[in-house]
Amino acid sequence: MMQGGAGVPIRPAAMAGRFYAAEAARLAADVRHYLAGASAAGGPRPKAVLVPHAGLVYSGPVAAAAYARLRDEAAGVRRVVLIGPSHHVALYGVAVPSVSGFATPLGVVALDAEGREAVLRDPAVAIDDRAHQLEHSLEVQLPFLQVVLPQAALLPLVAGDAPPETVARILERVWGGPETLLVVSTDLSHFLDYAAAQQADARTCRHIGALEPCLGGEEACGCIGLNGFLLAARRHGLIAEQLDLRNSGDTSGDRSRVVGYAAFAFHEPR
Repeated sequence: MMQGGAGVPIRPAAMAGRFYAAEAARLAADVRHYLAGASAAGGPRPKAVLVPHAGLVYSGPVAAAAYARLRDEAAGVRRVVLIGPSHHVALYGVAVPSVSGFATPLGVVALDAEGREAVLRDPAVAIDDRAHQLEHSLEVQLPFLQVVLPQAALLPLVAGDAPPETVARILERVWGGPETLLVVSTDLSHFLDYAAAQQADARTCRHIGALEPCLGGEEACGCIGLNGFLLAARRHGLIAEQLDLRNSGDTSGDRSRVVGYAAFAFHEPR
């Protein structure tokens, strides 16, 4: 662990040079390039977005479709609640880290200590730095957040085994108002051929669009956090807007075994 102010640890970047560029100037240029290629036209202010989490060369153009919708929201968003799946550590419930910040080549994102204390009051939430140490589903979102919402504090949540009701209950503790943005990190189908992936991911997106918390791991690797969010979103009456749907065959050119990516914005009724 790196050390922050007063000796408080900071989680160092684990995916720099692997899932995204390790040099700050190159990384910032890459993120701005993806954002410039995305349309941010129309639509109300999102309360939440859904984004993929592969290496930026694969999923960056799709993620940018959601983040581009936030470019005019920097002044209003003070907290980002980011939830993604656990790829490396088996756990029940939701894990938060003990550190004071997450580092990338672009600097350190401060963590929201107040939000962490709020979710820790739930019995299904625990501090577990192991779950965060190598978790790319959260880390690959940070460069986008640092460029688009540079002043927002971060509450990172790694979702392990838990029913939608549990995850929704945890999210309710930090749902907040317009100062809080929720970011749900998930990829869709994995390693199908191109045509099969298109069909499977289209079905999954219909469930997401209808706020139906019924998805399994073969449909969305972040299904635990996603299902919990969809349940909470339904209770809050959010409206889903699909912004992009592609797969790695579209972004990398190899269509033999692909991974699906979607971007959604969720907003309150007008």
